[in-house]
Amino acid sequence: MPHLHRIWLVPALLLACIIGPFLLWGNAFEVLLSTDALRVLLEENRRFAWLIGIALLVADLFLPIPSTLVMSALGWLYGPLTGGLVSSTGLILSAQLAYELSRRLGRPIAIRLAGEESLSTAAAWFSKAGGACIAVSRCLPVLSEAIACLAGLGRFPPRDFLAATLLGGIPAGFTFAAIGHLGREDSASATALSAAVPVLLWLGYRRISRANVSKDSERPSSKSS
Repeated sequence: MPHLHRIWLVPALLLACIIGPFLLWGNAFEVLLSTDALRVLLEENRRFAWLIGIALLVADLFLPIPSTLVMSALGWLYGPLTGGLVSSTGLILSAQLAYELSRRLGRPIAIRLAGEESLSTAAAWFSKAGGACIAVSRCLPVLSEAIACLAGLGRFPPRDFLAATLLGGIPAGFTFAAIGHLGREDSASATALSAAVPVLLWLGYRRISRANVSKDSERPSSKSS
């Protein structure tokens, strides 16, 4: 069907908008926000370092900010617990902003590009597999922003989106903060751990949610005779 091919226009445009700044300014931001530069920035502004860290993680939605380096620097400054809390907060706020902007402002543009029917088809698929994608994506550059935007465009349930974001953002934030606290540079193991744990947590969340729905549906409604 012709409209099915147009579904890919929306994620393709989203990825182009997100990858574009990386191609244009990615190297400059890597130099500006290197591990040493981030540590100096946070150390010199220790009183507001937590706020700077959150702002940088939220700005990653629009600019090529090296979010893993930011979280590692927060772990180096604050330790794995406070650094993890600040990092998780930044990841969650970034996801919520992308979701709300796309849900409230982006849908008319998406419908014009791909059509109402295409968007409905994509939303139906996203309702089945979107939760796991959202949870896993919080530790992945570029894809995390694109998937959060797609969730908003597809009207993914706000409650489930928040749950998936929490289940993905908290493990990622604390893992990368711990990596920074331990002084390690290699983030491959952190990324693998931050991707595996959210999937297991999301599956557990869905199982509990469905069990509660089943109990509610089986519960007889009380009627006064």
